[in-house]
Amino acid sequence: MDCSRLLGNLAAVNPVTQLADQLLDLTFTADPVFATMTGVPGRSDAYASLLPDRGAAGEQTLRARLSDVVAQAVAMDPAQLSGEDKVTHAVVLDHARSMIDQLDTRNVEYVVTDLFIGPAADLLTMLPMTALPDAEAGRAYLARLREIPRYLDQVAERHRAGAAAGRVPVARLVDASVAHLGRYLADPANDPLARAEMTGDLGQEREKVLADVVRPAFAKYRSLLTDEIAAHGRSDDKPGVCWLPEGEETYGLLSRVHTTTDRTPDELHQTGLDVVAQLADEYRELGSRVFGTSDLAEIFRRMTSDPALRWRDGEELLTSAREAVTRAEEAAPAWFGRLASTQCKVEPVAENDAPGAPAAYYMWPSMDGKRPGIYFANTHQAHERDRFISEVIAFHEAVPGHHFQLAIAQELTHLPLLRRVVGPNAYVEGWGLYTERLADEMGLYSSDLFRLGMLAMDSLRAGRLVVDTGLHAKGWSREQAVTFLRDNSPMADLEIANEIDRYIAYAGQALSYMVGRLEIQRIRADAEQVLGSRFDISAFHDVVLGSGSLALSVLEDVVTDWVAASRA
Repeated sequence: MDCSRLLGNLAAVNPVTQLADQLLDLTFTADPVFATMTGVPGRSDAYASLLPDRGAAGEQTLRARLSDVVAQAVAMDPAQLSGEDKVTHAVVLDHARSMIDQLDTRNVEYVVTDLFIGPAADLLTMLPMTALPDAEAGRAYLARLREIPRYLDQVAERHRAGAAAGRVPVARLVDASVAHLGRYLADPANDPLARAEMTGDLGQEREKVLADVVRPAFAKYRSLLTDEIAAHGRSDDKPGVCWLPEGEETYGLLSRVHTTTDRTPDELHQTGLDVVAQLADEYRELGSRVFGTSDLAEIFRRMTSDPALRWRDGEELLTSAREAVTRAEEAAPAWFGRLASTQCKVEPVAENDAPGAPAAYYMWPSMDGKRPGIYFANTHQAHERDRFISEVIAFHEAVPGHHFQLAIAQELTHLPLLRRVVGPNAYVEGWGLYTERLADEMGLYSSDLFRLGMLAMDSLRAGRLVVDTGLHAKGWSREQAVTFLRDNSPMADLEIANEIDRYIAYAGQALSYMVGRLEIQRIRADAEQVLGSRFDISAFHDVVLGSGSLALSVLEDVVTDWVAASRA
């Protein structure tokens, strides 16, 4: 493809866009691997040999620089700004404050998991996606691999500091991380860090670095977990952050980060319960057609116990996902004026990562065209995974969900790069969940069985509001959380267990989906009411996707301005 229109940053240069650019550099400094994944030519290369500074002093330095960005933004008068500059100003304030909130949670001290948010699992998930098209990229990658001992030593010191202060991880997740690292260390012939092609002397040097530097560093970190951290881990009875010192304040920060709202845990909890209750009638209607019964318990029993509703193998799962993505791509032009210029690939989650990975996830394309957008489907124990959720997850993660959302954002060259590559979870995941229902409007589900999958995912996301607040604000045990999802969503036990462990590890993130979806739906309904027959769904979607990722309040302002202009 011709990537030239993705590479430039054509936003007008002024104090607001300069501040946005300064904040993007701080974002890349905080996470150099993310900088590499964006693939911005001439920008990402500067970070290609680096890993994050996870030391306490380094994070405090970063916090001070972020606070300076906030101070500069506060000093600007938004009333004196117009158009995109006003939106950019709001984005800068929201993103900088969110980064500060994240730092203030001290999550590196107590988040240990085999999920990709864990400090070791993050490296083993993200680094294998690095494109190595030439010798320069190869040398930078080798330098980054040599940084792994420093990075893991810093993480180890933060774990020790956390344990001394009572901020300790969950024992079950420490064990899962130890097992993940054990699988990695036991199979050097299939090291994911050697996945990208690298031939000649550089390839030989990589093998030596992996053998002499990287694997010993992971082994040392694994020993830390087994010898020093595991014994202090929280039990399954106390998995939430509310059991940590200043846990209530920590969860408040995480909730604000992931929802971009100040809604209380009690409000979020009740919203989840309300949505769960509202879904019952839809289940009864579809259940009558699919299973010949309107009894909710029987519908759930059939969905969770019928062997015919599981996959034969991983290849069958992948085929279904690919067919759903193709169908969505063909229907999209009737619902979107602006389309992603690249197609989305569908690939299985790497075998070593799969046991602790979610059912699926998406990796955005790099802006230099070296890596496409990829929808990763988890084929681990496919015979235990629900067939009926395959299509809804594909629409959420790929088309018209995250692939459209994130690939289109990269192409908005009139906007500052900050708005094209970063964004709050409430917008990102809210859009993904919105598109699951949109897919039904578009006629994309191949049968009522797969529409039941749509309801199952609604149950899950509503349940997330209940379970996340239950775990992290109300002090629920892991078993209480498992029981709630089992009783209120038609999911296989394997999926429920993985989901609950994810919420425990990634406190607050599960809130973003339904909060964001409900807000996008409300904003759309308001626009439809005001515009009446002049409302254009394609134009609405172009507005929602045409400003980059936004805090929910900023998105509402952007749509309100569009509605006003459409009425003029």
